[in-house]
Amino acid sequence: MTTSTLGVIIGNRDFFPDSLVEKARFEIVEVFAKLNIKPILLDSTVTKLGGVETYKEAQKCAELFKKHQDEIMGVLVLLPNFGDEKGVADTLKLANLNVPVLIQAYPDELTKMNVVNRRDSWCGKISVCNNLYQYGIKYSLTSQHVMSPSDPIFQKDLLDFTAVCRVVKGMRNVRIGAIGARPGAFNTVRYSEKILQRNGITVTTVDLSEILGKANKLTADDAKVKQHLESINAYVAQGKTPNEAMLQIAKLDVVLKDFMEEYALDATAIQCWTSLQQNYGCNVCTSMSIMSENMLPSACEVDVTGTLSMYAMQLASGSPSALVDWNNNYADDPEKCVLFHCGNWAKSFLPDIQLSTAPILGTTVGVENTYGALDGRTPAMPLTYGRISTDDPKGIIKVYIGEGELTNDSLETFGNRAVAQIPDLQGLMQYVCKNGFEHHVVMNASKTAAILEEALGNYMGWEVYKH
Repeated sequence: MTTSTLGVIIGNRDFFPDSLVEKARFEIVEVFAKLNIKPILLDSTVTKLGGVETYKEAQKCAELFKKHQDEIMGVLVLLPNFGDEKGVADTLKLANLNVPVLIQAYPDELTKMNVVNRRDSWCGKISVCNNLYQYGIKYSLTSQHVMSPSDPIFQKDLLDFTAVCRVVKGMRNVRIGAIGARPGAFNTVRYSEKILQRNGITVTTVDLSEILGKANKLTADDAKVKQHLESINAYVAQGKTPNEAMLQIAKLDVVLKDFMEEYALDATAIQCWTSLQQNYGCNVCTSMSIMSENMLPSACEVDVTGTLSMYAMQLASGSPSALVDWNNNYADDPEKCVLFHCGNWAKSFLPDIQLSTAPILGTTVGVENTYGALDGRTPAMPLTYGRISTDDPKGIIKVYIGEGELTNDSLETFGNRAVAQIPDLQGLMQYVCKNGFEHHVVMNASKTAAILEEALGNYMGWEVYKH
């Protein structure tokens, strides 16, 4: 994971002890070093001990933040004493970074409630939040009202906050490639490009014929094709897949990579269902799996908001996501279900990965045209699941997210498959159906629902249901 950069505002109020500001500055620099976070904060010679109290000090801090605006992902407000709520609010307003803000306040010690050591940060934090609310500045809170930066619980909060910052920064600038037309039978994956664009999400479209046309012009002798063939073989054993099919997969892989690079795309959604098999003679699952494993998520059936969901979860956790179908009941257990897809999940989910065919598709297009699908069972691991959708009648983006577990329960079937255990799964399915969500959901091997709720709900302003 790359280093996160946070701006730091240390609040101060002159009739409280200055020494507390000095100590806080040393302490937070140490904590940031330990957690691999880069601080952007005032030097102790620029303002009184590096704190922010007056409007002039707010101006200095805002100028510093503006100089580093390309790298600052979020701002931490430290309150070693009551702090000056206007100083904090003015700094954020003047800097105008439009990034997440976390408010910390130090606890008082019962044995140090005299004039020399008393903090009153408990009270000051409420005042700071009140001012930010008045200014219309969005902010996040620590899990406990007051806590010391040296507290492991605070440090977890801080790392979660950097994940919130990653999601917000990524979602405001994401570029998605929609490759091919939505398959006619999949009304379920319709979405609004305009609503996405209004939220900073750009969709670049290309006709599938352009991609297949370019792939068909390539030959086994092309250096790029040889290179991609090697990387596919390094990713998954060829097994029973014929050489001709491997060549088709590799040629398509080359063209997809070129397309992503040409348009600086972060993710793709690809038309697969029957067109690729009928017109090109293979599945694109392997390429999609490799992209998703390499943090360039790829979803099938031109499910653009599906791949957007994959990207959001990947930003929150730092690990790959997979697009799955809410597919089957698991015997008569009301809290378990089967998650399934033909075979494009990232390798992280498939320790027993095999290159195979897609039997369901094969019934209509011929199994020999479906080489390139992956087979594999996902073992027990943590689960965050969810879905981002555009709700066109309401003109909004809506989301549901939650957590559960993937289990090792027995499952005799083909494709990419997993068994999920989710508390009140029946209630969740009621919610999904009543609110018109898709049959596709995204899974990630993490526990990041709270991070996603904060990023997508508080900062992106989307309608979020956390199950």
